[in-house]
Amino acid sequence: MKILVAYKRVVDYNVRIQVKPDGSGVVTEGVKLSANPFDEIALEEALRLRDKGVATEVIVATIAPADAQAHLRNGLAMGANRAIHVVTAPGDVVQPLAAARALLKLVEKEQPGIVLLGKQAIDDDCSQTGQMLATLWGRPQATFASKVEVNGNVVRVTREVDAGLEVIDAELPAVSGERYDRSGMATLNR
Repeated sequence: MKILVAYKRVVDYNVRIQVKPDGSGVVTEGVKLSANPFDEIALEEALRLRDKGVATEVIVATIAPADAQAHLRNGLAMGANRAIHVVTAPGDVVQPLAAARALLKLVEKEQPGIVLLGKQAIDDDCSQTGQMLATLWGRPQATFASKVEVNGNVVRVTREVDAGLEVIDAELPAVSGERYDRSGMATLNR
């Protein structure tokens, strides 16, 4: 089974951002860019699943301008087997629905068993791409997971909800958005 990980490049969380004078977004020229922290966590979970023998291949995919190759090399250095770069024009802002549509094309080509995304991107805090991808793909999703187990063609996700924990089973292939803390606790948004 393949795992596809959406791996977005964002303004580094340690950088103080400035709004463009015309109010159209934030200044990114000359600013340190890095992997969305939640997507790094999703990649870490994909690598753990591969190490357990659940998956045979982990693919990172980004939708970004041509200068994002160093970003993808970082994902490969973390342990991903391959990287896919959907190149956009410099300065283009990719909205969640456009990202979901692009990821759907990659899903159709690569046929992964699981697609992992961070619970949200720190640049826009939308938390919409995974849900949109699951809808477009017609596959189940699980959000806010603290534990993920794969058994055959079923994924069991323990989700963190307001009332405590909820366990759901979903048939693979499925979409998951990951939310982990750095202690290794997993939270999947599917």
